[in-house]
Amino acid sequence: MQMLSTIFNFINRNISKFSLWLAILIFGAANAITRKLTELGSQNLINGVNPISFCNVLFVGNICALVMLILLYHRQLNISNLKQVSWQNWISLSAAAILSGALAPSLIFSALSHTMVTNVILIGRLETPLTLALSFLLLKEEVNLWIIFGAIVSLIGVALTIFLQSLWENMMSSSVFLTVGIGEIMVAGGAIAIALATIISKTRLQQVPLGIFSVFRTTLATVVFFCIVLYVYGSQHFVDVFSPFLWQWMLIYSAVIVVFGQLCWLTGLKNSSTSEVSLASSFTPIAGILAAYVFLGEVPTAAQYIGGTIILFGIFLSQIGIWRQTASSMIANRGISAEKIDDHCGFKGV
Repeated sequence: MQMLSTIFNFINRNISKFSLWLAILIFGAANAITRKLTELGSQNLINGVNPISFCNVLFVGNICALVMLILLYHRQLNISNLKQVSWQNWISLSAAAILSGALAPSLIFSALSHTMVTNVILIGRLETPLTLALSFLLLKEEVNLWIIFGAIVSLIGVALTIFLQSLWENMMSSSVFLTVGIGEIMVAGGAIAIALATIISKTRLQQVPLGIFSVFRTTLATVVFFCIVLYVYGSQHFVDVFSPFLWQWMLIYSAVIVVFGQLCWLTGLKNSSTSEVSLASSFTPIAGILAAYVFLGEVPTAAQYIGGTIILFGIFLSQIGIWRQTASSMIANRGISAEKIDDHCGFKGV
């Protein structure tokens, strides 16, 4: 009987690890797949308009994600649990939802139409050192020197990626002034928004059930995004949102990226330690760059190679710090909660 229990635990743990790594591959490919879908839409215009525009992908993707979240967490969505959330937490929830659910995805999706997917992935790593710095300064969280050095090195890598690309572009155009592309600025803005949302979540939302947090964030983010687009572009911007061509691809996108990816992620979290989740998450940029090459044929530039290598070295240093930190903690011997690690692997497609 004990042997059967040991075998079952071994299989269950390895299923969790496989699911975790599969989720990382899916999330890493999200940016490249999103760009590929919009390119497909540009080749199949409807009345001269791309039916798979970034706005449509984000809006429909959020709706599909909302349906999935309601199915996953419907037991938490009851009057009793909702009443236990204070009005202060509802305000914090709203701020986090607008920052991480509406502003950040909007900037990232817009950036995908202005710069390479590889740039979006590498510059998006700015989120990690920003979150660390804010956690240290505002929340007084303890971090060891390895994690600090890793964050600094990653930050240098992001800065070099932007600087070297700008330098190369200016040399090609014979310009005497260094300029930063709008796409890179949008990615940086999205990373800042996610970092701020993470700090708000850490300070105010630790006691809010994950289901309520996720469903409310997605609902409010969808409504806010819809209203902003209507205000900026007008009602005609969503005229093709009910196109069968759009929905047939979005159903596949949602099934793979949103539904299957999230299920793999949650399954992987159940029997994984903090260090295991962090290690898997650190491979997200690699998965993203490979996906950009496979799906889009993007070959990294010299600036991206240099900056990306430094960023990966910074991630390696941070990983050493996490291993050392969890080695002396009981957390390493228990399952990790989704609330604490949910935003650590970057963009998840919605």
